[in-house]
Amino acid sequence: MRTEEEREGLTLLGNKSVKYSMDYDPSVLETFVNKHQERDYFVKFNCPEFTSLCPITGQPDFAEITISYVPDVKMVESKSLKLYLFSFRNHGDFHEDCVNIIMDDLIKLMDPRYIEVLGRFLPRGGISIDPYCNYGKSGTRWEKIAFDRLAHHDMYPEKIDNR
Repeated sequence: MRTEEEREGLTLLGNKSVKYSMDYDPSVLETFVNKHQERDYFVKFNCPEFTSLCPITGQPDFAEITISYVPDVKMVESKSLKLYLFSFRNHGDFHEDCVNIIMDDLIKLMDPRYIEVLGRFLPRGGISIDPYCNYGKSGTRWEKIAFDRLAHHDMYPEKIDNR
């Protein structure tokens, strides 16, 4: 059972009357304190049911969004992240914009040591788009790791068998 101090600021977790926003809403994101700040470690979220809208046609776009980050002081609460990602449902933006917006919002929220966001969008018009972005905190070893990871991204692409 979480202590009162650990629950402070978390309004969505365990709340059965949560409303799902139908419009892009970064204000639903919540954080809690990382209890292991002395250590670098990855947290990975997979959202296989991400949906947004094409800004030109208004047709739905479907993707698997993968978010990996190395926390510093704050961590994102998973239910708030789920509600946040759901809020893209009626949001019109290109695939590349969606993954960059997600990363920017999470950087602003948590100020992580490192973060990367990958979108694996299902094909429309015969082409799938897999935008990737990352960030390493300036002045830390994670800044170089982010550059190296981006410079070598997709040098050895994974097998794509889910589309």
